[in-house]
Amino acid sequence: MTDRHYDEQAPLAAADDFMIHQTPDPLRTVYSTDPRFFERHWNVFHDDRGEVMVATGGSFYPNLDVAEAYAIVTLRGVQTSVRSYRRLGADRMNLHVGPVRPTIVEGLRHWHHELADNDWGVTYSIDFTDSRRQVYQAVYGSLDHASPAFSQRHVNAGFESFGQVQGWVQVGRERLELRPGHCRGTRDRHWGIGRGIGGPALHFGDRPHKAGWVGGVWIEFSDVAIWGNRVLYHFGDARPGAGRVTAVQRRLRFEPDTRIFTEGEIDFTLDRGTLKRVRLQRIGQQTAYMKCGMYGGTPDGGLHHGMSGGRTGVEGDRYDLSDAAVRLKLRGLDEHHCRVSCDGEQTTGILQPLEPDAFEACERGEPGWSFLD
Repeated sequence: MTDRHYDEQAPLAAADDFMIHQTPDPLRTVYSTDPRFFERHWNVFHDDRGEVMVATGGSFYPNLDVAEAYAIVTLRGVQTSVRSYRRLGADRMNLHVGPVRPTIVEGLRHWHHELADNDWGVTYSIDFTDSRRQVYQAVYGSLDHASPAFSQRHVNAGFESFGQVQGWVQVGRERLELRPGHCRGTRDRHWGIGRGIGGPALHFGDRPHKAGWVGGVWIEFSDVAIWGNRVLYHFGDARPGAGRVTAVQRRLRFEPDTRIFTEGEIDFTLDRGTLKRVRLQRIGQQTAYMKCGMYGGTPDGGLHHGMSGGRTGVEGDRYDLSDAAVRLKLRGLDEHHCRVSCDGEQTTGILQPLEPDAFEACERGEPGWSFLD
């Protein structure tokens, strides 16, 4: 919606006409004045051959009046990224930001993702259909650990899922088809007061912040799907809700020069007492380096989530990941496409370490972390 009169009606928005309110506040107004309040979607799609992967996401920051989005496409070791920015404005139901154009076809079931024409020559049209039961969860921080001290609690909430992927990705003149049964996808939807938003200027207190976490993993098996520390089940599964990963033991190997992950073995202990010993091997240079999605600051501009301010427009970059110096420049929060084996089942999935932190955790011998012999 682009009605030029919406801004003069602030804080009302077109969505306020729908009978969906939970509080007396208009929908454009969030419960907190914290500038780090956000709404975010995130997705990864990848084929099983190890040729192409897509990482895409977008964020709204109502208290900053900022909307931003990114799309990262890695094709056989060459990564192309597109980032776009605009004012959030009145219409929070419009998820499009420049050429990055996700659309909710059916809530909790079906999203359509489009990357329209842009100066970097990469486009896609992808349908994602959820196949695992989403379960709401919220994370609350105590007042004595708030930033700044004793301010309101840190709150982050949302859900995650895996799903079926169908569509195509085009880089230059080459188009790759994503066919059901031959590609995979995962996503999350989170909202609340976010970590890392606004860059160093909003890192309150003396505790340095690092984007993401050291042990993210997204692997879907036939019986269960491991999403970080959660175990997700199919719709209709007799097991209620979601399960949990209760313990993780990692044995990992890294590139000696960059300290970036190459392969490993991880033992996941599930809450029903099952042990999943998972073997992972990174597929060539099939990685999405999330600095190019503003996690921890873009590689050339140092732009963090929520820092775009009044910036509008589109920017991008392209990197040849076969160059170790490039990988060293980009490393940080990294999503590695891996071949995965467990209990005789072969699949592919994503391991997301924070690098070089994962190497250093193994080097220090922290509980649950060691080098692969």
